[in-house]
Amino acid sequence: MRPMLPCAAALASLILIGAAHAEMTLSSDDMTDGGTLADAHVYDGFGCTGANLSPSLSWSGAPEGTQSYVVTAYDPDAPTGSGWWHWTVFNIPADTTSLPKGAGSGEAPLPEGAVQGRTDYATSGFGGACPPEGDDPHRYIFTVYAMPDESLPLDENAPGAMVGFFVNAGALDSASLTATYGR
Repeated sequence: MRPMLPCAAALASLILIGAAHAEMTLSSDDMTDGGTLADAHVYDGFGCTGANLSPSLSWSGAPEGTQSYVVTAYDPDAPTGSGWWHWTVFNIPADTTSLPKGAGSGEAPLPEGAVQGRTDYATSGFGGACPPEGDDPHRYIFTVYAMPDESLPLDENAPGAMVGFFVNAGALDSASLTATYGR
């Protein structure tokens, strides 16, 4: 019978690598993972009446080599066949670890150099929750991505799907919070 030491060492290495990779966290003073979005984060239009303010977001544990961040808000339950992009912010400097409430809505400043792409509401900036009336509550996934480059080759006209392409192709790590909202 062969000793299992090499396999155990390999398994321990994989566990340590996985643990190191899973260090990035995302939190918010305005929402909780698994909770319900407040009216402050609901769109003001399309039959919805809310304050349309982006929630505060704070993150930590980015991996070595992080040069910038991307933040997205996405509804995979929208009846479009492709979900709904509610917010994309990219080229957030690597020394930034939070966005204040309202940063995506012009109520608070974004970090210098950060760019907001176009939402599926066809505007740049944050577009709050607004699921169709009568639908089951939709999920709103807020994600921060640690990126290996200082900037993406995109501007404020970039649609969410294009930002999504870059983060899915190159992010070093990410962390998410998911909240729900229905009407």
